[in-house]
Amino acid sequence: MTAPDPDGPLAEQLLRLTRRVHRIQKRHLEQRGLGVTPAQSRLLRTLAHYDSPPRMADLAERLEVVPRAVTTLVDGLETSGKVRRAPDPTNRRVIRIELTDDGQKTLRALRAARRSAAEEILAPLTDTQREVLGGLLDTLVDGVPTC
Repeated sequence: MTAPDPDGPLAEQLLRLTRRVHRIQKRHLEQRGLGVTPAQSRLLRTLAHYDSPPRMADLAERLEVVPRAVTTLVDGLETSGKVRRAPDPTNRRVIRIELTDDGQKTLRALRAARRSAAEEILAPLTDTQREVLGGLLDTLVDGVPTC
């Protein structure tokens, strides 16, 4: 007979919360009619973190996906005018990916959608509970106990 898993219920709660967060974020994105998938949204957010336009390989590495997946995402975002492929000024064989003005506008709307989704998710919590949750999440994200 196996011993009961003391973290089993907690693991299940985390999985349920993750699914709920994704559902709510997806609904908020769809309500804004931005025409981007969650994967495209992630690529746009990642692209915004670069100081200069990255290569597709850089995006693939940061997103932890195969380069072909980035190509498909960029194709869709380029077709909708949110990103553009630009030649590298120092190496003509290299293509850089940059946000367009429409991409910047979409990124702002994505951030607003994420904020409103977070507000919905966190609505049942008091300020004190939010502060505790923030500390717990920092610990989980960093993987280092705060004690």
